[in-house]
Amino acid sequence: MTTATTERQQSGDPLISVDDVTFGYGEVPVLESVSIDIEPGSFLGLVGPNGSGKSTLLDLMLGLRRPDEGTVSLFGEPAHKFDAGERIGYVAQDATKAARDMPITVREVVEMGRYPRRLFGRFSAADRQAIEDALEQVGITDLASRRVGRLSGGQRQRVFIARALASEADLLALDEPTVGVDAESREEFYGLIHDLNATGLTVILIEHDIGVVTTHATDVACLNRQLFFDGDPEEFVETDALSQAYGKDQHILQHDHK
Repeated sequence: MTTATTERQQSGDPLISVDDVTFGYGEVPVLESVSIDIEPGSFLGLVGPNGSGKSTLLDLMLGLRRPDEGTVSLFGEPAHKFDAGERIGYVAQDATKAARDMPITVREVVEMGRYPRRLFGRFSAADRQAIEDALEQVGITDLASRRVGRLSGGQRQRVFIARALASEADLLALDEPTVGVDAESREEFYGLIHDLNATGLTVILIEHDIGVVTTHATDVACLNRQLFFDGDPEEFVETDALSQAYGKDQHILQHDHK
């Protein structure tokens, strides 16, 4: 757990606060009057049907977009003004797919996580130790010299997580990170994320598999333009939020992960 995370947990302030946010693309509303707080050290699973606004909400939380109405704060600052990018590890939907064409090694990708922190363009002993620790923490030390494009999808996921850890990020944001990854690698991946969250790392996950979310997340938010539920996973499965958000005839991906 980083010092920054510890201090903010003690302060009791939300790491992210979304207050009555509305957003649309042109005349098309995507989010309407959404309010949600994300506490330091929590693991938020964000679920909802395709086109429900999940990725847009995550973009707003990370300051990548500005709301049409309402406010978003990130680490106590207006999200769109937040510039300490090293505190955020973000794995987009197509990150592992794009990595297939990257002509660089695993170590070089993980080193990118230290770029904002290094002094005078050189890696210090502390930088190099952080890189080695990140590789070890996600179990890819033996792959450090391999080209990223030659790894499996599950291995590439771990590379991007290691990059975030090397930067000493306080927040890890994952947008459907296991698309196209086999079931065994998915289970290992979410076991890793669960363990990282247990160290105090705050996690936001967009995921269609409701079983993954209810198994690993500490909080669930169910979204379809509006927020239908925000709270404890066990309470979530007892409500009708899923049917409200998805519609009774919608197919919901839900596996047993016990």
